[in-house]
Amino acid sequence: MEVQGSPGSKTGHLFCPHITSRVKPYMSLPRSFTSLVLVILLAGCAINKGFGPAKTPDSLLDAAEPSASNKEPSASNKEPSASNKEPSASNKEPPAPNKEPSSPNKEPSAHNKEPSASDIEPSAPNKEPSASDIDPSAPNNEPSGARIEPSPSEQELFTEEQTDLWQRLRSGFQLSHETDRKRVLDELNWYVKHPEYVERVAKRAAPHLHYIIEALEKRGLPLEFALLPIVESAYDPFAYSHSRAAGLWQFIPGTARMYGLQIDWWNDGRRDVRASTKAAIDYLEYLHNRLDDDWLLALAAYNAGPGNVLSSIRVSKLPKDEVNFWSLKVFRETYTYVPRLLAISELINHPERYNMTLPDVANEPYWEVVQTQGQLDLNKAAELAEVSSKEIYTLNAGFNQWATHPDGPHELIIPVGKADVFRERVAELPPTERLAWKRHKVRYGESLGAIANKYRTTVATIRRANDIQGNLIRAGDSLMIPAASPNVDYAMSQSSRLASKQQTLETRYGSEPISYLVKPGDSFWQIARQFDVGMRELAKWNGMGTTGLLHPGTELKIFKKTNKARIQKGPQHQTQPASPRANQVRKLNYRVREGESLSLIASKFNISVQSIKSWNNALNMKKYIHAGDRLTLYVDVTRLIN
Repeated sequence: MEVQGSPGSKTGHLFCPHITSRVKPYMSLPRSFTSLVLVILLAGCAINKGFGPAKTPDSLLDAAEPSASNKEPSASNKEPSASNKEPSASNKEPPAPNKEPSSPNKEPSAHNKEPSASDIEPSAPNKEPSASDIDPSAPNNEPSGARIEPSPSEQELFTEEQTDLWQRLRSGFQLSHETDRKRVLDELNWYVKHPEYVERVAKRAAPHLHYIIEALEKRGLPLEFALLPIVESAYDPFAYSHSRAAGLWQFIPGTARMYGLQIDWWNDGRRDVRASTKAAIDYLEYLHNRLDDDWLLALAAYNAGPGNVLSSIRVSKLPKDEVNFWSLKVFRETYTYVPRLLAISELINHPERYNMTLPDVANEPYWEVVQTQGQLDLNKAAELAEVSSKEIYTLNAGFNQWATHPDGPHELIIPVGKADVFRERVAELPPTERLAWKRHKVRYGESLGAIANKYRTTVATIRRANDIQGNLIRAGDSLMIPAASPNVDYAMSQSSRLASKQQTLETRYGSEPISYLVKPGDSFWQIARQFDVGMRELAKWNGMGTTGLLHPGTELKIFKKTNKARIQKGPQHQTQPASPRANQVRKLNYRVREGESLSLIASKFNISVQSIKSWNNALNMKKYIHAGDRLTLYVDVTRLIN
């Protein structure tokens, strides 16, 4: 007769569901010992179900396990499930990156130096996860990137310890960090060997991390994605790549506009932390749904584009249930992109394991949104909030100009400790003090476009300020022009950007520029020929377009090489203006694409051909550039609206 609850009993699973799985490892031992184990397990179930949680079957069994010489490996010591192993031969990882298919459409973004697999060896703390970290009962068809949920007791522990923002972040991790894979270990070891970089980006992330974590939690996304801006932009809101991606989340213009980000003269929503975070979450959710709910494939598509990932899936010809990120041939950058996020997530999850110390970040907002009740001069905003203009511009990185957008939304991000005083003062601010105004008397032949260009504003702004319908203005009319306050250094104003750019150019060329006063009848073409420079370069040196109007008396700066000119390889910080604006010039390592010329590249990044040549000495030694050539560029990201 079978004992109720024994491995062969049909009713055993009703009494104690896990008896069978617990007895199996001992079936090969002598019958007397197996019987003893069974009795202990049944007793444990009875105690647990009938008399409260005195002892569980597991704890009773632990006390009676055989000696090391006799016992079989327990379930916790088994190999990880197939979902956590390396792919099989038919599903193996792609070859080394230099054998990857080249990308005709996608260039790698300007990330920091990639660690090479050849010069990095896992250090002792970087050992592979132990078997106790892996649930052997996980189904073999578990999607790539899945994670075992913490037990209720662990959840309670997380809740208690969430005064630290890093702990709150860890409690929302959902992805398997795949630390048994070489690609992930390579990236992890690079971070371990560069603790100063991790500390720098962690401090840079601190003001926005609470907001991003909260936004991800509301939508139920893995909190590993709060670390994605480290991979994308090193948490620099002014980051700009040669593929024209901008902001924390590195949106290119087309995708940005598709997800509702505003890009115009006043504002670039890609650099706005709130707008870009919402767009990034929307985009990630879309990719997740499109790629069969696989987060790692969604991440790959965020980097390379969904079309390229779907193409890789088609080329692989794998059955649907075998498709995952690790089984696909992807672009070289994407090959390291996903492992890089998993690596930094693993490091944040276990900093003590890798001898890493993270800066303290309280689990509370750093900033809040305050209504400005209309357009507001950003320098005035800094004054009202009693903070530096640099902090205002850094927190509100989306603004391109010296004031908030005239069309709204009329709000600013202000540090929490300064929000109340700012709110009170802005409510009491008279309308006439919100912006500086200049009176302009219309001259014969002037147009709204010419006036807007002169005052570094837009036609729409002048129309709105003066209640003008259409473009008709008359000589003798007086117009009120909202403009930057005099004698104030605006980090984001056009004039400040132009001054910074010209200072940088002066350093590159090694001599002071030639100053030229425009005479009646002059044109860019004439002046360019007179000084033997390019017409586009001349216009860009002076923050203008070649189709803009030149007014008599306008001063133009002309930069020419001299024999004594000393070409600098990068911006020299000591020559930059001492203003927040000086931090918005970014160095790009650009790879020339098929069909591109220096003129086309210069136009794309709003710089001059002469500047490109001065930054790249090798260009002076050859006549042509070729696809694949590498160029060093210095780009003012606040001057780019595409």
